[in-house]
Amino acid sequence: MNQQRINGKYIFISIVAVSFTWLLHEFTHWLTSESLGYDSIMRLNSVSFAEGQEPTEWHKIYISATGPLITIFQAIIAFITLKTKGWNKYIYPFIFVPLYTRSLAGIMNFINPNDEGRISEFLGIGLFTISIIVSGFLFFLVFKISKKYGVNWKFNFWTTIITTVVSSILILSDQFFGIRLL
Repeated sequence: MNQQRINGKYIFISIVAVSFTWLLHEFTHWLTSESLGYDSIMRLNSVSFAEGQEPTEWHKIYISATGPLITIFQAIIAFITLKTKGWNKYIYPFIFVPLYTRSLAGIMNFINPNDEGRISEFLGIGLFTISIIVSGFLFFLVFKISKKYGVNWKFNFWTTIITTVVSSILILSDQFFGIRLL
């Protein structure tokens, strides 16, 4: 049986995984925007353009795409690491969190189009199409690893709880305090 006990170290690594994934995603949006010549503001849960900046539609789509792409890339690296190096519960959050965050973003399209939602609308393929494809791909990666190593439902349940709490703290901190990072 693979080591799947939730302990303090696992909770800490999960907190790091959520924070790293979240900040890397937003930093990638910010870096792309800045690289295209726009003055941008990075907060905990968003990147916006400085006043007076109006990017082209293609630039908006490119900026929207880079966040999910880096998140997918992170999941692929974690998948390959787990597949080739064997089970390591401390790597698992780095594949699980991208599934959680991109699925949450897809659900949030009901309220306001998110990265994949904006791209889908731009391409005229329906608001949820790319979100479903991305979430489906990430689910496939998590499922393959979970099946390969017999990850049980309790481990995934508690990983989901930890991820939900930490991501909620990040989202609410951004909403209430408007923490500007860059």
